[in-house]
Amino acid sequence: MNLANKITTFRIVMVGVIILVMLFPYKFVGVETIPYVFGNVNVVYFVALILFLIAAISDAIDGHIARKYDMITDLGKFLDPIADKLLVNILLVILLVPDLILPGVSDQMKMPILPVVIMIGRDLIVDGLRLVAANKNKVLAANVGGKIKTILQMIAIPLVLLNNWPFSLIIASETFNFASLFVYLAALASLISGIVYLVQNYHILKEEVPHEG
Repeated sequence: MNLANKITTFRIVMVGVIILVMLFPYKFVGVETIPYVFGNVNVVYFVALILFLIAAISDAIDGHIARKYDMITDLGKFLDPIADKLLVNILLVILLVPDLILPGVSDQMKMPILPVVIMIGRDLIVDGLRLVAANKNKVLAANVGGKIKTILQMIAIPLVLLNNWPFSLIIASETFNFASLFVYLAALASLISGIVYLVQNYHILKEEVPHEG
């Protein structure tokens, strides 16, 4: 396993650590409340944020190393998208229910469910289309909308983990916050890019797999 693939594997391990940090049964070990680091940002979500940022940075690093030092392998092509989807989608799901296990986080904002359904659903459809294409020995390139979606997700998730800080210091509103704004923008980008991707590559679903012999 080369260096780029080791970094990708590290990112997958980091996803497991994030899950452990966020869903650890603190109540059962005697932790009654979760302290705050600053403002309305609790320590568990702050730690999860740091881990998320480290994992996100590792994504850029392993890609750079793989391209620069010609370390692109089939294993890397397999692991990298899995690591990316796990990092983002698992956090999206966990943030739907921030008070599932954590005590004392009832004021932690929740990820809106509709954007989560759109973002995860889009990934499933695109990945399915890529699987069909791969079965026909074709590679489908990512579109610019997918990249915009990823950027918006990388902004939205930290803002949700930070409970809309620092914008919560500027605008205190129960009906609007910047974290939710970026979540919906990420969902919109997901929806548009998914539709464009499907339209551009729909012919893949109509083509027959060539038979040998």
